[in-house]
Amino acid sequence: MTYPNRNTLWAETFVDELAAEGVDAVCLAPGSRSTPLTVAFAKHDDIEVFSHLDERSAAFFALGRAKRTGKPTPIVCTSGTAAANFHPAVIEADRARVPMLVCTADRPPELRDSGANQTVDQEKLYGDAVRWYTDVAEPEATGRKLRYLRTTAARALGSATGTPPGPVHLNFPFRKPLEPVEVEGDVPDSFEADNPLAAEGRDGPFVTVSQGVPELDSDARSRLVDAVRHAERGLLVAGPADGPTPERSALAALADATGFPVLADPLSGHRFGHDGSIVGGYDSYLVPDVTEAWPDPDVVIRFGASPTSKTLRRYLECTESRQFVVDPAGGWREATFTATDLLVADPTRLARRLADELEPQSANETWMARFERAESAHWSLVSDSAEHFEGNLLASVAKLVPDPTTLFVSNSMPIRDLDRFARPRSADVTVLGNRGASGIDGIISSALGAGSGTDDPLVLVTGDLAYYHDMNGLLALERCGVDATIVEINNDGGGIFHMLPIESFDPPFTDQFRTPHGLDYSATGDLYGLDFERVETLPAFRDAFSDSLDSSGTNVIEVRTTAETSHRIRESLQDRLVAELSA
Repeated sequence: MTYPNRNTLWAETFVDELAAEGVDAVCLAPGSRSTPLTVAFAKHDDIEVFSHLDERSAAFFALGRAKRTGKPTPIVCTSGTAAANFHPAVIEADRARVPMLVCTADRPPELRDSGANQTVDQEKLYGDAVRWYTDVAEPEATGRKLRYLRTTAARALGSATGTPPGPVHLNFPFRKPLEPVEVEGDVPDSFEADNPLAAEGRDGPFVTVSQGVPELDSDARSRLVDAVRHAERGLLVAGPADGPTPERSALAALADATGFPVLADPLSGHRFGHDGSIVGGYDSYLVPDVTEAWPDPDVVIRFGASPTSKTLRRYLECTESRQFVVDPAGGWREATFTATDLLVADPTRLARRLADELEPQSANETWMARFERAESAHWSLVSDSAEHFEGNLLASVAKLVPDPTTLFVSNSMPIRDLDRFARPRSADVTVLGNRGASGIDGIISSALGAGSGTDDPLVLVTGDLAYYHDMNGLLALERCGVDATIVEINNDGGGIFHMLPIESFDPPFTDQFRTPHGLDYSATGDLYGLDFERVETLPAFRDAFSDSLDSSGTNVIEVRTTAETSHRIRESLQDRLVAELSA
């Protein structure tokens, strides 16, 4: 093979190495300076190209795909503010530990800080949010430089998928010509013959990066086993998971061995898909009016990130118990600062080893009975409620989605309502959300990216403000070939602010916090070629949702609600539950 110029050689070598390392998809945004990379990706037979018109959507699409698959989907952009538009998704990838490979094109070094057009400082643009950054060397047709480039690709993917996974930033300076035009003498005709290893790579990855998993030594594991064995009351808390669905059998085995109840966040991968007993209603009843009559747990073992539920976080903060936080990267994700032990270990392997080493224990019947009674009372109230409010919408979604389903849920209220009102099921439902930084930007793009990585049906539940923030992400439905059922809960503004004390101060509450917009989103149906339906009652929503699940294409179901009414109903249901459990 001959190469017309060094930029083409450089870009095609890099892309070839990514493919050899297992990369099978890329998100491209248009631009001139990134032309060598764009052309190389577009012509590679083994890499699927997702074309996006703007960088922000591209980055969130790649983020969502990586959340679902566990593999990075590289993102490519031109120089200047294009790279800055990747930043929100990079932050989410960092905080949520999602593998991401960011490839930004740049002007050559001499044009930096010179007033050259579309030239900004892109070196270490994302700060400490990336696992690794490098300013890639300028293209050159030499064997050593090409071996360096292949090694850089391997290192980048290894860092992105390491412990913890996260974003990696490679900044590529390119000189003109950027197109694959012939430049005489740029790449010697004998280059491949003279440098076969650099030009062709190896049979497989140029550098094989093997990831290990951290494990406790025998003494630390013995101390943990001893603490669990002597505990009369224990809890297993599964917070939001890193990566795609974790191995459910390991946690199930540990629950069986300890006899401890499992409190499973909807983003943990354990709220759904278990045949055993999973505790899911804790957000309603782990409050002081109920738990002050309960004894504290002796031992708590916590997996994953900090739970979505503030109620659960406060309960754990107030218990006088031995709390073990398991984190494979040794990160501290427990903002109440009450945990007593940090276990740097792979959660799945640790759960499996503990289950094997513990002699099966009978559950403390009195302890378990407290949770069983609270769960029964909570789910009875939820199932008996026929009121049209946001919590019932999420309860219906969790009940009606097929097995299997990928369910993406937005911030701010939808994920909280899913946490409180989604009853555990044995169905294989993969729940995803952007809870690393908990923003409402890029939700549609993230969901569609997740949908692109699986054959499962895709359901997105989003609020009206998040829908507004990322309407341009809907363009990926046609351009990237993704179908979805989208539930848009429209309460005309920021409903979550009704949960805060600022609600009592109006003005400025309505205009500056709830911020009603009065927008009619039905026009997005014609604009993006989707079916748009508006409903205003719970039965109408359930019918429309079921019909959408049985149909092809993309359907947006807008459900009109009132934020204040929904909040008052949440309060009423909780008050009734607390009164029943305190009697």
